[in-house]
Parts: sequence; structure tokens; C-alpha cells
Amino acid sequence: MYDREQDILSKALRAGRRTYFFDVKTTKAGDYYLTITESKKFTNEDGSFHFKKHKIYLYKEDFNEFKTILDEMTNFIINEKGEDIISDFQKNSENSSVEPQETEDGDNNQFTDVHFDDI
Repeated sequence: MYDREQDILSKALRAGRRTYFFDVKTTKAGDYYLTITESKKFTNEDGSFHFKKHKIYLYKEDFNEFKTILDEMTNFIINEKGEDIISDFQKNSENSSVEPQETEDGDNNQFTDVHFDDI
């Protein structure tokens, strides 16, 4: 019998204060699915810290369309803006947060370039 969220394979991508975890897990039925977790470190005024996590569950039946759209979006960004990093730090120096703002539908406008060639 399979444990509900048994880890099969895990990889991490460290990106500044963020870490992205890619985990292949198994269902009770023995099938696999992918979780992608963004973990971001926040420091409190007293020097202690905490993490905020956001998780996406991705199932096999969605892999092809997810990969197609992800490739389309990343290619668009690279074609439009190139691969050089453009920092918002100086543009937003008067604003204490450089985090992307959420729109009314909950989307934010930030994307990290991730390739899913193994999916």
C-alpha cells in the first residue's frame, strides 16, 4: 500500500530569498504527480525568521498543456526582453516592497524562468 504523499524524487532551486522545491510524489493508487512549492524567507524585526509557502499540484493529464503554455510564456518573455535581468530596485526605491502586486483576479505579474524539459 502506498502512503498518500510519499516522496519519490525531489530537487530544489535556490533563488535569493526564494527556494523552489520540485517533488514527485505518489498517490494511494500508486500513480505519480508533481508538486512545485515556492518557499520565501521573511525576517522579523527581532531577527527571527519565518517562511511563507505556496504549492502547486500538477497531475500527468495536465503536463503537456502546462509545459506548452509555460514554454510559450517563457519564450515570449525572452524574445521581448532578452535574458538580461532588469532590476526594479532603483525604479521602486521609494517603495519599500519590490514584490509584484496582485490583480483583482489573484494573479501576480512575476515569473521565474523554469524549464520542464523532463516532464
